[in-house]
Amino acid sequence: MRRLFPVTDETAAHATAGTRPAPGAQVPGAEVPGAHEDREWTLAELAAAYAYPEPGTEGAGPWLRANMVSTLDGAAQHDGRSQPISSAADMRIFGTLRALADVVVVGAETVRREGYRPARAREDFTALRESAGQGPAPAIAVVTASLDLDFSLPLFTSPLVPTLVLTGAAAPPERVAAAERAGARVLTAGDGAGVDPARAVRALADAGHTRLLTEGGPRLLGQMVAADVLDELCLTVSPMLTAGDAQRIAGGPTVAVPHRFTLSCLLEEDGFLFSRYRRA
Repeated sequence: MRRLFPVTDETAAHATAGTRPAPGAQVPGAEVPGAHEDREWTLAELAAAYAYPEPGTEGAGPWLRANMVSTLDGAAQHDGRSQPISSAADMRIFGTLRALADVVVVGAETVRREGYRPARAREDFTALRESAGQGPAPAIAVVTASLDLDFSLPLFTSPLVPTLVLTGAAAPPERVAAAERAGARVLTAGDGAGVDPARAVRALADAGHTRLLTEGGPRLLGQMVAADVLDELCLTVSPMLTAGDAQRIAGGPTVAVPHRFTLSCLLEEDGFLFSRYRRA
């Protein structure tokens, strides 16, 4: 893996000449030592490259980032799943982003399609999470209006930290009771049957989760984009073409004016591009 952006005249010159900066030299834009070399990065280097923003002067507010993968022709899935268009490096970043998060927010359809399981504790990130005041693993928060979920699955019966269910005030009471019997914590984030994305972010922050990560699916991400609550998008561009009618990474309502994001980091490995965009 190598960093393509940010890049400076100095790093570009070394890349052209095939040389490395002198030991101890300060290279602007290279937060990770040796980041411009084409090699496998350590998990610590990936964690540094994807660190959440430092809390502001008024304390830590919620920061919602999305992590998605897309083919060159815009498909977010193949045969209904994202794994076929992913790669080993993409999965390392996927694991790193989870390890940095307080909670992973996901739509119910994605839970069903992808066979979601509880997030696991990873020894490589134990010290980092402890220093950030985090538990051993992120919680999974499932966004659902109907609560049409199998509460006998390990996601609900044996998570390391209790799974959260985000739903509306008009959700079926019997399904809410079933979720709670399974050990899930139900959070209300909407006045009707559905979930309001802005209220979902606030509900998670009120529960102590400010480092938020969503892994979709496309409909949930589209709702978040339309509600203007997304702060960051980590997008893997897979060097594949699939054609067909697969979903894009975001679907649903159209925004009146396109939201502009700024590229903050771009990595590359084996033709896969790993971009990080932040709200402009």
